[in-house]
Amino acid sequence: MLTLKRFANPDVTRAFTNIVWLGLERLTQIGVAIVISGMLARYFGPATFGKWQYANTLLLVLSPITWVCGAEILVPTIVNRPPEQLGTVLGSAFALRFSVSTIALLLTWLGIALHFFEPLVGAMLAGLAVTMLFREPFVGVINAWLQSMTYSKPQLLTSMGTAVIKAGLVYLLVRAAAAPARFGWLWALESAAIGAVLLLYFMRRHGGKLDWHVERSLFKHFASAGTVFWLGLICMYLFLKLDRLMLERAISFADLGRYSAAQQLNENWITLALMLAQTIAPAFVYRVQGIAQLRRNMWRLTALTAVLMVCGAFVLDLLAGFIIRHVFGPDFEGAIEIFRWAVWLSVPAGIEAIGNLVVLKYQARFVLLAKWLLALAVAFAVNLLAIPRLGAYGALVGLAAGYLAAASVNLYYIRFKLRP
Repeated sequence: MLTLKRFANPDVTRAFTNIVWLGLERLTQIGVAIVISGMLARYFGPATFGKWQYANTLLLVLSPITWVCGAEILVPTIVNRPPEQLGTVLGSAFALRFSVSTIALLLTWLGIALHFFEPLVGAMLAGLAVTMLFREPFVGVINAWLQSMTYSKPQLLTSMGTAVIKAGLVYLLVRAAAAPARFGWLWALESAAIGAVLLLYFMRRHGGKLDWHVERSLFKHFASAGTVFWLGLICMYLFLKLDRLMLERAISFADLGRYSAAQQLNENWITLALMLAQTIAPAFVYRVQGIAQLRRNMWRLTALTAVLMVCGAFVLDLLAGFIIRHVFGPDFEGAIEIFRWAVWLSVPAGIEAIGNLVVLKYQARFVLLAKWLLALAVAFAVNLLAIPRLGAYGALVGLAAGYLAAASVNLYYIRFKLRP
């Protein structure tokens, strides 16, 4: 009877439905990403695929610059303001994000024009970088509005649909033997399409009008609030991609392509751990008020995650050859051993993701920043020593050291915050 009452609560039902749609969207994105990577790897070959992956790495390092005024700031502002101020809140956030994204895009294009990157890498990045102009200003702002209503279905459905269409267009370009540089523009087209659909949805819900306005004081507040979280996220993504940034100067693009192929599959596996953390966080961490109960939950969740990651890594280790050959083809045999070692990174990554929930629960933004600064510094130092001696395997050692450093900071904070 209690269970029925819980699910009769519209807030609980809406949250549960949102989690289901989030899971479907993530699984769809992971599946589409693997299919597209397989097609491009076979079409490009290891060397060109390595350049493609390096261009994507550069994009993922640059994109966090546009994440100013994150959801942790924007969503509570939407919730706490009267409904008639929605246009002012969204308009101010859009103006800030669009300004920052435009500057980031222009600086990226300037770097390409000045030949900061290898020519083909730059040509690929030119199209990929346009996604920055649409993702955060359009998609991010409207998605924050949807999150404030615990109703992300429109954005998730749109993302799933455009991902499948993008996979079809990639297939058509491969069949047409298109130049590698053209593929990046598909990602720009996808982000523009998602932004347009969500913009039309917002207008339909508001009588066909956008009605966004900029308020100077709110613009300044958004520019300053959440800066520490923003810097922490930049450090985190730089840490996650540091291995490929440093390997690019130490190994050939063909070897980088094989390493990136293995790491892309591994990162999709790690994403499942992050999805698990996001799913269980509200019930077992965020809503728990008692220190003793929260401490017990954290140790149980950490142990459960460790067991899950070890079991998953063991299975993927055994199937490494089968997976790499069927997804990427015979030219990527060298990725098999890298993948077998890389999947074990999911254990410290999963443990770190669970520990991070306490940091987020208490909004410990300086802990978050310090943690990823430490992880970045440790990984950089280890890479400097290990990559010249071990090559691609040295980069895995650097990632492992960084994850352990980040998990150690989480552990210290948990013991400090949840002490009896």
